[in-house]
Amino acid sequence: LTYYTPEYETKDTDILAAFRVTPQPGVPPEEAGAAVAAESSTGTWTTVWTDGLTSLDRYKGRCYHIEPVLGEKDQYICYVAYPLDLFEEG
Repeated sequence: LTYYTPEYETKDTDILAAFRVTPQPGVPPEEAGAAVAAESSTGTWTTVWTDGLTSLDRYKGRCYHIEPVLGEKDQYICYVAYPLDLFEEG
């Protein structure tokens, strides 16, 4: 799955979030933004037995834009869109 998708156009039904990130030295901001989108939606660092039961691409968060924080070295705002279906009502 690709969680960094700069070509993605947000939808009216997406839930939008902005995260301030400071990547580890040597990690590009795109990779850090993708990691935020993954870990906050369908990604995980371990194998999960339910992975094959659901279309993860349908529910994944997408980091669609990254911009540097003005006046701060190596800090970025990563914008992530989540499909509404990722969340439960209530």
